[in-house]
Amino acid sequence: MCRLRMTAHRSRLIAVAVAWLLLAGLAACTPTPSTDTTPAPETTKTPAADTPAARGAVATGRYPDLFAEAGYDRKEVDARIQASFQQLFHGDPATQAIYYEDGRNERGPLAYIHDINSGDVRSEGMSYGMMIAVQLDRKAEFDAIWNWAMTHMYHADPKHPAHGYFAWSMRTDGVANDEMPAPDGEEYFITALYFAAERWGDGEGIYAYRAQADRLLTDVLHREAITGKTLRGEMTAGDLFDHEAKMVRFTPDLDNAAHTDASYHLPAFYEVWARVGPQADRAFWSEAAQASRDYFAKAAHPQTALTPDYGNFDGTPWAAPWRPESADFRYDAWRSAMNWSVDWSWWAADPRQVEMSNRLQAFFEAQGMADYQSLYTLDGKPLGGGQTTGLVATNAVASLAADHPRRLAFVRALWEHPVPSGQQRYYDGMLYMMALLHCSGEFRAWLPAAEGGQKNR
Repeated sequence: MCRLRMTAHRSRLIAVAVAWLLLAGLAACTPTPSTDTTPAPETTKTPAADTPAARGAVATGRYPDLFAEAGYDRKEVDARIQASFQQLFHGDPATQAIYYEDGRNERGPLAYIHDINSGDVRSEGMSYGMMIAVQLDRKAEFDAIWNWAMTHMYHADPKHPAHGYFAWSMRTDGVANDEMPAPDGEEYFITALYFAAERWGDGEGIYAYRAQADRLLTDVLHREAITGKTLRGEMTAGDLFDHEAKMVRFTPDLDNAAHTDASYHLPAFYEVWARVGPQADRAFWSEAAQASRDYFAKAAHPQTALTPDYGNFDGTPWAAPWRPESADFRYDAWRSAMNWSVDWSWWAADPRQVEMSNRLQAFFEAQGMADYQSLYTLDGKPLGGGQTTGLVATNAVASLAADHPRRLAFVRALWEHPVPSGQQRYYDGMLYMMALLHCSGEFRAWLPAAEGGQKNR
């Protein structure tokens, strides 16, 4: 969760002179950046019903390989993916790694993903780590992260307002900084567990992946309100999804439950839940996927396609009282385009996502591929932040939906960035690693054969 992310201050400047020179050579196929920083929306034709794009990768089994389209050799791509994983998970613990082994308990080894800059362990990063591990068939790392999350982050006390959820921020010694959940963590945990069940089969206890996912998903939608004590005093909290809006909440506590966060909307995952989650709730998750697609269409600015960090269910920005800048495009919002673009790639259900990715990339191209910043007002006024690897990564994933030739320039920009290291390597590194998987066709929906899963083999 990024509601208190003090990484405004991810503002180091990335050395991109070499990347810019390489991108300049693409001028023959990539339009010269315009001086207009708020380009008008582009029109997009709806794909024919019998084309792979119209059916989506889950149906066809063909996950787009954007690196191949951009001219990169498959062996080089595979080597980059493996080297990046090795560095982030098993590199120098002082300057490279974000995955740290933490002994073992009666259930087996434990490990956590460390946000180096903020000095904590986040449900966001833990769930990202599990998703990366299942995509790369790294069961040992997956199980160690899951064990740490269940041992230290999960609330088993039925009297606690966060019962059934995970504390979003922990110290590395297992003490909570904030006991309440950030729903994106639960969303990634659940989906990673379903994929693990399909890829590896179920074990026992916490490693009975499908049963664990079913339990979490049931609480996410149906958990009753609980009033109890927390580190911040007495709180009342309920479920993580609004049943009327059919949208994910910002947090489940009463003060914030009527708001949302665009980057928490994961329609691609909801479609997975609609196929493998508890039978009684599958219709809701299908409707939630459509609600999130409609939300993105409302929340994305009509000229820039930028979304705010925090929002209201009607798509308008929400300037939180403690963080009024949350109405701008900031660190959480980097992920919005990634979310809708993956949804298009997997399910091809909403052609508006193609136009939104085109619009977003046109905006950033007009800012200058080597010069665009990380923070903006929704209408495109730069607010600084430098150019960060995390945003370069999510902008590359937007190419899964975009169909303008400029899309490959964003893929090449990702390729030219090294694996993040140093103080800011956690958030940048997680987004970079997932972007490599998305852009190589290696981030897949692991589903049973009846749902198209045989195409993943």
